[in-house]
Amino acid sequence: MKKSLVIILLFVWSTLWGGTNTLTVNGNKTFLNGNEFLVAGLRCSNALISDEIVNDLINHLDEYKSYGVNTISIYFMGSRFGDVKGYNKDGSLNPVYSKRMAKIIKAADDRGMVVLVGCLYWGTSTAKYTDWTQADANSVVYNTVQWLSDNDFRNVFVDPDNEGMARRAMGFNVQEMIVNGKKADSTILIAANIKDVPPPEADLGIHFCTPVPEKPYIETEATPKNAPGRYWGTYSKHPDVYNYINIGVYTDSMKIDQIQSTKAHFEKGYGYMMASTWLQCVSPHGPNANSGGSGSKDKPGIRWWLEALKEMTGPWSPYQP
Repeated sequence: MKKSLVIILLFVWSTLWGGTNTLTVNGNKTFLNGNEFLVAGLRCSNALISDEIVNDLINHLDEYKSYGVNTISIYFMGSRFGDVKGYNKDGSLNPVYSKRMAKIIKAADDRGMVVLVGCLYWGTSTAKYTDWTQADANSVVYNTVQWLSDNDFRNVFVDPDNEGMARRAMGFNVQEMIVNGKKADSTILIAANIKDVPPPEADLGIHFCTPVPEKPYIETEATPKNAPGRYWGTYSKHPDVYNYINIGVYTDSMKIDQIQSTKAHFEKGYGYMMASTWLQCVSPHGPNANSGGSGSKDKPGIRWWLEALKEMTGPWSPYQP
């Protein structure tokens, strides 16, 4: 009997990771450990694809900090071309992917960094369950927040529905999803990412949300506005290719636009997170945790933006909890 119990316990992953840093909101500002905190980050949405990619990302966190990056974003579902099924059909967290997410969140916490934890990513991803109902969507957000709470991860904020994709495709009510997440733990921050003002229950608005004076706003998927054919349009996608194209490639005018946009957001008190095909592409071209090069065709990457960020903010020096 005792031997059987030991065997069972060996197969049950129930480690409480714990954290030391806490992200909060007061008025229209975010705070980390009680200190005003302006998000400067990178969107690494496909990082859960494999243990190798997770480890590579973690190994580059100190480099990110040296450039001023204090936040990264990871999605349980999706994202485009990654097709990560971080949730089971019943809305519970898949233990393979939740363990990878936990490892990233803990590594970020060790460095005084924050993680945007994404839930639903609908769009063209094959990771979605097209027969899910509103109740399933609510359960996903509840389960995600409960998992964060159980593991005492406080250096986080949650995006229930990337760009409101599931809202548009399935009619899901994001406000309901946020309300259910708050039932799991009201102290963990939940954002709204919809083409509208954030609902009252949301702690902050991100990306697609209309900024409002009473809540913090973070642009969590920032790209150049002047890319030919739109950055996430024909510039980065081709109908016959199940991956991105022009991976990590930027014209000089695109780079200027993105750097100017970064400065403009910071000046308004808005957080800003760069999104790039360099960070999000899938095998055999990525995802790439390394910063790459100057963004040219022969030296693709995002180092050019990181260097510009460092000039604006300096290296990230975390606040002590």
